[in-house]
Amino acid sequence: MLAAYINEFGPADFIRFGALPDPRPGAHDVLVDVEATTANHVDTFIRSGAVDTPVEFPFVVGRDLVGRVAAVGSEVTGFEVDERVWCNSLGHSGRQGAAAERAAVPAERLYRLPDGVAPHTAVTLVHPAATAYLGLVTHGRLRFGETVVVIGAAGNVGAAMVVIAVREGARVVAVARARDAAYCRDLGADVVVESDRDDLGARLARACPEGVDVYADAAGVNDLSTAVGLLARRGRVVLLAGLHTTPVLPAGPLYVADRSVVGFAITGATADELAQAARCVNGLLAGGRLRPREVRVLPLSATAEAHRMLETGELHGRRVALTTA
Repeated sequence: MLAAYINEFGPADFIRFGALPDPRPGAHDVLVDVEATTANHVDTFIRSGAVDTPVEFPFVVGRDLVGRVAAVGSEVTGFEVDERVWCNSLGHSGRQGAAAERAAVPAERLYRLPDGVAPHTAVTLVHPAATAYLGLVTHGRLRFGETVVVIGAAGNVGAAMVVIAVREGARVVAVARARDAAYCRDLGADVVVESDRDDLGARLARACPEGVDVYADAAGVNDLSTAVGLLARRGRVVLLAGLHTTPVLPAGPLYVADRSVVGFAITGATADELAQAARCVNGLLAGGRLRPREVRVLPLSATAEAHRMLETGELHGRRVALTTA
């Protein structure tokens, strides 16, 4: 099979594209003919060695795929050959990645794709949407009627957070650039606060007079000095980006009001947590509520270029679908 892989950790140009042996699925695995994969920031972290996770070289990069079932292991039930499926948790913790013509996927990490959803669309959404669900619901403990602030609401994860928070019955305050305000409102945000103006904290305080229950920073700004002061009693800050930030934590206002700060990465999600997120993601995909702003389709051989574009900021909210066809 053809695959995008590395022989050692390093920059994007360390990615090679060429022939590797087909994967050998185990009894609890499903062999998938990959139709499309993509590239996320976390893929660049793993490729570069910034995230410590077991890998075996040559290492196929990539986390997400959409494809069709080619074969099922002897202990697998519930999947049929030729079913269209997706996964968003390959390429770390000892698992080879998705950027190949074929992949062996543990059955507990594989989900059916709803009918009528285009593979190139779905593959760009399943990672950011699952991240959004885990951040808001699993770790942020979002409840009906609460107020949510989403920093970076026009980005891939941020937009999914807006959609999921609306689905959960929250009041959503989106923080985004002025040019993205209409987009955030179309996603369902109740209020949009422009990020490219001064006094963001004061404007958020006016937008949330009773405080913020969940403050989710999908942009990696991680301004805890501002965020903690905006929280309602027992409010939660969720950090999920900004790998190298070193924010100052105002401990007094945090603990006297039972507030909390939690960080999470989807890399650490359990199979059960991912399955819960997948149910939400599939419902939103089937209903047409999740949609990328723009998808650029490239061949699988352009995986290194996709990583480079991510790291240099060239995509600006666009997504890349890497196709094996």
